[in-house]
Amino acid sequence: MKRQTYLITLLTLLCAIAQSLSAQDTARRAVTLPAVSIIQTNTRPETIKAQTPTQVASSEKMEQLGDAQLSDVLRRMVGVTLKDYGGLGGIKTVSARGLGSQFSTLTIDGVAVTDCQNGQVDLGRYMLGNSSYISLSNGQMDNSLNAARAYSAGSVINMETHEPEFGSRPFNLRVGLEGGSFGLLSPSLSYEHRLGRRLSLSFWGNYLRSDGNYPFTLYYTPSRTDSCSRETRENSQIRIGTADANLFYRFDSRNRLHIKAHFMNGFHALPGPVIYYSVRGSEHSEEQLFFSQARFRHSGRRLDFQLLAKYQHSQDTYVDTAVHVIGTLRNLYRQREAYLSQTFRYHTGDRFRDYFSLSLSADEAANRLLSNLSKHNDVLRYSVLGVLSAEYIAHLIPALDGLRASANILGTWIQDSEPGLTPVSYARLSPYTGLNWTLQRFTLRYFFKENYRVPNFNELYYYTVGHPLRPEKALQHNIGLTYRSAPIPINEAVTAYTSTADLYYNRVTDKIVAIPMQNMFLWSMINMGEVEILGLDLTANATLQTYSSPRIRLDFSLGYSYQYAVDRTDPASKTYGHQIPYTPRHSGNATLTAATPWCDVGLSLMIVGTRYAKQQNTPASRVPGYADQGVTLSRSFDIGHTELRAKIQVLNLFNAQYEVVKNYPMMGRNFRLGLTWTI
Repeated sequence: MKRQTYLITLLTLLCAIAQSLSAQDTARRAVTLPAVSIIQTNTRPETIKAQTPTQVASSEKMEQLGDAQLSDVLRRMVGVTLKDYGGLGGIKTVSARGLGSQFSTLTIDGVAVTDCQNGQVDLGRYMLGNSSYISLSNGQMDNSLNAARAYSAGSVINMETHEPEFGSRPFNLRVGLEGGSFGLLSPSLSYEHRLGRRLSLSFWGNYLRSDGNYPFTLYYTPSRTDSCSRETRENSQIRIGTADANLFYRFDSRNRLHIKAHFMNGFHALPGPVIYYSVRGSEHSEEQLFFSQARFRHSGRRLDFQLLAKYQHSQDTYVDTAVHVIGTLRNLYRQREAYLSQTFRYHTGDRFRDYFSLSLSADEAANRLLSNLSKHNDVLRYSVLGVLSAEYIAHLIPALDGLRASANILGTWIQDSEPGLTPVSYARLSPYTGLNWTLQRFTLRYFFKENYRVPNFNELYYYTVGHPLRPEKALQHNIGLTYRSAPIPINEAVTAYTSTADLYYNRVTDKIVAIPMQNMFLWSMINMGEVEILGLDLTANATLQTYSSPRIRLDFSLGYSYQYAVDRTDPASKTYGHQIPYTPRHSGNATLTAATPWCDVGLSLMIVGTRYAKQQNTPASRVPGYADQGVTLSRSFDIGHTELRAKIQVLNLFNAQYEVVKNYPMMGRNFRLGLTWTI
């Protein structure tokens, strides 16, 4: 353990030395005047030639499909299992490739988001109105300038903020209003201003509220063939206010700074499970989140540098007004974080010869948990992560042209301390290696990665959890084949298509599973022992663009996922070989978007197979599969120098009643209308 601690300390010191060298290198370059390279922070990640499977949703496609929340996008990505506890206000978490939601890290502009509630980021809290694109990378993001936290995750979800673009006017203004079924109301405002040739700012605000009182059928037997009644979902209101401010500054073509301040205030009623005649609830949660972060990037001829800094304050309050003995129960959890990350990359930087890069990244973070509980009411965690990575791309040797190899090793050191108790430390080294080879229009890829995840505050110290937990360890293997066609002319149109196929094998030791107790706030955390996951992800995308009148663009995507995720802890156990909870064996999705002179159309279909709510797969714990469809129609109208865009959306088109999580019924058919005015 000491050797590992020393190694991480050494990596941090090397980062400091590299920073000093970077300053000297910058001074020399000021004299030699090298060729200019342009930094594009909003460039979408590569998907077909990426070493790790990556899926990307652009802002254009999200708008055409009527996506409002981050969870709306992720539910259509292959290999993703979404847990949704019903309605707009229900908690929404994802598990990528059976690893569990804790192995998925959400980053905003490359900076990781930490969450105070249950150790799981509620993806329903993050709105999409200010996003340039959303990406999901299995294994790690295919970028050697990542922060160390991004290397530590089993999968990375990244939300990239839209950077303003200006025409003849120095400002952009966008006002929106959306309303819909069950008391949905959501106004929004976006304002962007150019303060100078290099400086611009943006502000985006959104308010979302819903009564959530949708009807559903309550069945009294598992067969759903006899006794039932028509009920209305109660105690499921939601109110979320979000404000996001950004400052963008370009020092020159090589250096760029982005500063963000984000605030969210929310109220979530917690309806609890629907069991027999119990459809009411008396609990709710109140959430506040504020963070301010900065990202500075320097791109040089040989040396690149990234600096990330962040401060976050989050608070969750659980309230139960129906506690008969002590009156109202009010549990307060407050978490603070200070975070700093430095990444340096040396590279040869010439595409006409063999390319080599060496990267060094170090993250330091301090987290503090404060609560009003009788125990674990003041916990302090120090974290140090260090990554050393190397990458090689062959060009000179004809037989190896298109070959790319990379490897990195991650050092993790974490220490928890409480007043009057002996500190607890965790340390480990985790390797990664990847290989991809592009031959004409085909790319063959493979990666292996080891993950190590220490239980967070919520799993270890929340009052209602109380189970001693061990760190999770996961091994990931992936082999895949991708194809990208050349543009194919058809009369006065052109078409192109891409496809990917990835076979993966994951094995998780001491897997931590979160199981809700009586509502969506109070959970039980358990170690399952060993879980084995064998899976297959398939995607296909096709585009048709016409160039004669009328001009039409059609985009079609199709995805299928197979996951064999079973318990391998004890052969004598009744759960051995059973599918882990809430992981479907089969799932798939399809989308079609059409941009026409008359209107834009978005169609979506999602199919999820049978799942089980408990570790033992019995008929009583079986959760039936479902299919969900959505239709979005929108059109823009030019009014002078402004634009008015109208949208109508129908979700759950065929009014299917289903449950993503057992006893949490989802909304049936519902409608949304929206207007957006752009200056």
